[in-house]
Amino acid sequence: MSQDDKLAAVVTNAASDIGSFIRAQREAAQVSVRQLAEKAGVSNPYLSQIERGLRKPSAEVLNQIAKALRVSAEVLYVQAGILEPGQGNAVRDAIVVDIAITERQKQVLLDIYNSFLQQNEAAAAPAELVAGEESTTD
Repeated sequence: MSQDDKLAAVVTNAASDIGSFIRAQREAAQVSVRQLAEKAGVSNPYLSQIERGLRKPSAEVLNQIAKALRVSAEVLYVQAGILEPGQGNAVRDAIVVDIAITERQKQVLLDIYNSFLQQNEAAAAPAELVAGEESTTD
């Protein structure tokens, strides 16, 4: 297998993976291909080709699809291989891709999770200042 063939296989697999992921998210949101295409500002045939793995969407198109599906663009970028998965986003990503809960429930969970993170950061900041002051006075 030549280098070009290997590259073509990788691109095809990535396109197929992101396409099936988008289809799963669309079906979970109970939206038709036509409705999603309209919301994302892309043509119906183009979206269908993406879902079937025949086309690999650009980052901009993925962003438009993410907005239309109300999911994180970052999740789609990771699925498409554009971005490396981040460790700090595992909980957020799990919530976003969960098909057992509604979009509204996802948003509420994300809001709660983010408020916990902010609360913990705020509580940790004074402790870090105190620890820093103690070490400088030694």
